Amino acid sequence: MAAKEKKKVILFDLDGTLTDPMIGITKSVQYALKKYGIIEEDLWNLTKFIGPPLKESFMEFYGFSEEEGQKAVEYYREYYAPVGIYENQVYEGLEKMLAALKEKGLSLCVATSKPERFAKMILDHFHLDSYFDLIGGALMDGRTDKAEVISYVLAQLDTKKEKVVMVGDREHDVLGARKNGLDSIGVLFGYGNEEELKEAGADWIAKDMTELGNLLLTLAE
Repeated sequence: MAAKEKKKVILFDLDGTLTDPMIGITKSVQYALKKYGIIEEDLWNLTKFIGPPLKESFMEFYGFSEEEGQKAVEYYREYYAPVGIYENQVYEGLEKMLAALKEKGLSLCVATSKPERFAKMILDHFHLDSYFDLIGGALMDGRTDKAEVISYVLAQLDTKKEKVVMVGDREHDVLGARKNGLDSIGVLFGYGNEEELKEAGADWIAKDMTELGNLLLTLAE
């Protein structure tokens, strides 16, 4: 698919796109489930929680009611806020790519379903916050849907949608972009797969950080 306009604003998902949060998120889910007597020893079984809104994930994957799902999120944060948030690592090559994009004059933003407060803490912790003009996320008690988050970020940007592209690793990123009239790039180094991203309607797929950086620079030319 050929870009109709140069992409000058890039919205990045956080979990599975900028950083690998696997340990922190899965341990936090494990902690929350244990409160309900559900023991899950294999953290890899909990990677399905990376990306989608938490409450809905507890409801979908474990049959929780809405009230139970909300309480599970509170338990999750008991572990995540002091410990799990830092059990995280930056993907190799990310900072080099961000620097190259900024050098070309592109505007970089974050649009994540993670609470905005946590997103800012993570990017500050890894000294990445200075690369981003805007860090937008969910509210602690609402606005978790990815389309809502993207809409919230777009409302703060003074730019045409045709000049914006969303980058993420899960179908929620792609679907959220489509609902807001944006093109999207799916990445394969996170927690989604090519089939998921293509079915959701991703306009481009990047297999690694190098390919993603090259694609974004090409779309901006």
